[in-house]
Amino acid sequence: MFAGAGLALVLAMLAGVWVGALPLPPGAVVVTLLDRLLDPLGVTVPGTLEGSSAAVLLQLRLPRVLLASLVGAGLAISGAAYQGVFRNPLADPYLLGAAAGAGLGATLVIAYSPVQAVGPIGVVPLAAFAGALVGVGCALALGSVAGGSHSPTLLLAGIAVAAFLAAAQTLVQQQNTDDLREIYGWLLGQLGSAQWSDVTLVLPYLGAAAGVLLLCGRALDVLALGDDEASSLGIHPGRLRLLVILAASLATAAAVAVSGLIGFVGLVVPHIVRRLVGGANSRVLPVSLLVGGAFLVLADLLARVVLAPAELPIGVVTAFVGAPFFAGLLWAGARRR
Repeated sequence: MFAGAGLALVLAMLAGVWVGALPLPPGAVVVTLLDRLLDPLGVTVPGTLEGSSAAVLLQLRLPRVLLASLVGAGLAISGAAYQGVFRNPLADPYLLGAAAGAGLGATLVIAYSPVQAVGPIGVVPLAAFAGALVGVGCALALGSVAGGSHSPTLLLAGIAVAAFLAAAQTLVQQQNTDDLREIYGWLLGQLGSAQWSDVTLVLPYLGAAAGVLLLCGRALDVLALGDDEASSLGIHPGRLRLLVILAASLATAAAVAVSGLIGFVGLVVPHIVRRLVGGANSRVLPVSLLVGGAFLVLADLLARVVLAPAELPIGVVTAFVGAPFFAGLLWAGARRR
């Protein structure tokens, strides 16, 4: 199953760089990518793309496809981790206020910041990243005071924090109506402006967070047996939950910082994966990582071509896919009762 998910990701990424307003020859694309990989070794591969075709591939489509795969992988593995640690199949990566915090951070800098970038990195991603971490931090602090990281109170704390931050964001929007178009463009998700600096910004955080979550997979399987059983096997349930929540929240914050708010990926993908590999987190987490990357690359491809030359916000595409899927889950659950 891991090999199949990896192959799906590779094929989705190849489709993402082949298809577009300027069609690129598949063979030449593969040769060009191979040439760039072998260039540090001093090996040159003939038959590469040249001129504007090479620029489209290397400066526009490749960073966009890589960013989509990273964001999709981060949201999917975060959703799977949240569902595992809370034992709630409806948990998603935005559960603890990450989306609301990111939205407020992005809205504030769009409305008020005179600075457009810090070095090669845009100020909006940095503000969204900081806002997401602040939102999650507030939810964790409130939930810990009320009942600890193992308590359903943490979920309620996330809802309360998200509602407060969303209200603050609405207030800022009402005071800056001239910026509403740009704000809503970010809130609906966007990968059209992807650059290599976005990839380098998000990769370290997503990589570290995904590594921690993958290492926690077997421990989460033990935790599913109950806290007493986990403790008898040498696992500290409270510390494990906190570690998983922090890692999943970091991955979510990094993803939304560069892509905006893209819904349903962290909800839909883990459910699909569980139907394929079973319920063990040690299998669900790595497969969700790969399938999530493939899912968002294909969703972004659809967003680019369905109304070409215009583009749909990618959040609209994932909502069109995710909302019926979510409704189907509710219907299937009702039939089993």
